[in-house]
Amino acid sequence: MKVIDANDLIMGRLASTVAKELLNGEQITIVNAENAVISGSKVKTLTDYKEKREIGSIEHGPHYPKRPDRIITRTIRGMLPYKRKSGKMAMSRLKVHVGVPPQFANTECTTVEGAELSRLSRNKFVKLSDVSRRLGAKF
Repeated sequence: MKVIDANDLIMGRLASTVAKELLNGEQITIVNAENAVISGSKVKTLTDYKEKREIGSIEHGPHYPKRPDRIITRTIRGMLPYKRKSGKMAMSRLKVHVGVPPQFANTECTTVEGAELSRLSRNKFVKLSDVSRRLGAKF
């Protein structure tokens, strides 16, 4: 089992790497999901996520999450063939947590190469916790 610390990692790059590893049979746990970052303008990112939440109806969906752990899970799901058996099996091997649960407190966490925040040339990014709070999440 692989434990990844999402602290200051770019969410899209993290998600694509994790999706590939899940399809290869790895079991992955992501901790500190709220500290992941989304690259791009803060205003544009916040309006995009707010618009995604307002699409559809309460009964019929689509249902877009507010919480940071569920946003990362949904992003990874979008990179998998989640309606097929291989995608469902891959999603069952993924666990995402806000903060660090007690069972992983003493576990050594890895990081994803190429997904570091230092990779960005500008300081245009927003933390996933800020996006979640704007959407109304309480964590």
